[in-house]
Amino acid sequence: MKRLLAALALLFSLVTALPAAAGAPAGVTETWRDARTLDLSWYSANVGDRVDVRLLLPKGWSRTASRTWPVVFALQGGRDDYTSWTRETDIEGLAARWDVIVVMPTGGINGSYTDWWNDGKGGTPRWESFHTGELVEMLKGYRAGDRRAVMGVSSGGQGAMAYAARHPGMFRYAASFSGSTHLTMDGMQAFLLTVNLLGFGLDAFRIFGVPGRDDANWRAHDPYHLAPQLRGVGLYVSSGTTGLNGPYTPKDGQWRLTQLSEVLVGQMNRSFVARLGQLGIPVTAHIYGDGWHAWPEWIPELGRAWPPMMEAIGARGTPA
Repeated sequence: MKRLLAALALLFSLVTALPAAAGAPAGVTETWRDARTLDLSWYSANVGDRVDVRLLLPKGWSRTASRTWPVVFALQGGRDDYTSWTRETDIEGLAARWDVIVVMPTGGINGSYTDWWNDGKGGTPRWESFHTGELVEMLKGYRAGDRRAVMGVSSGGQGAMAYAARHPGMFRYAASFSGSTHLTMDGMQAFLLTVNLLGFGLDAFRIFGVPGRDDANWRAHDPYHLAPQLRGVGLYVSSGTTGLNGPYTPKDGQWRLTQLSEVLVGQMNRSFVARLGQLGIPVTAHIYGDGWHAWPEWIPELGRAWPPMMEAIGARGTPA
């Protein structure tokens, strides 16, 4: 009997001594959507609310693996959510053919990929601190390595370029699809403030500040002004210039006046690409003319940007 009790005591000690990596981190709720899709949810002090993150995990992944995997951050547009990439694209099928972890974090409604200015007082939401600090640390528990790329659509494209520039060495590749890449270009601050105000009753001045008075903060997050800090990062930039129906526009799609935003986005991207050229920084640019500010235009861009992105982070192709 004593031997049995001793054996049980030893077994109990071994079970309770399992590292935290054997399960979800404290405070994190995990929801498996399928064998390779894992949703995480937890309270973030940086954001001041619960946050959601979707992971696409590669074949052979294990949270207790001795190895780590390259990582792609896929950033949402301003009025979308963390499910947008899996809802609008076949990124699951694409990622399944590569030895890579894809991370799709929430970015908030018009979160703008910055720690909000809040009249110079700081405070929540601190989206940049969440994405580039808290989330990066969290992902280590899911065997995410330090070979990273970042891509985004619309506002997420601005975030991708700003993050890559503002955090040297964090990302080896950055891709922007119809992103706002020259925030302080003439007329663009008013445009972006209007976009962030419409439909949400949001005090848009809280994000980057008041144009003119707080221009230093705007410039500090403007990919155009941050361009010198992108040297050494693989870059892909694309957008339309007209907002008119293009080759990928759905035949039954209903054109809306808001599609004209792609005209202004196109102006910003032409300016940004020219700035990179002046600095002698290589960039793959696809400024394609006709096309909406919408997913049908961005899906082909994902396909074009993906192979060099995988090469940059050393991801290997694998059988699906």
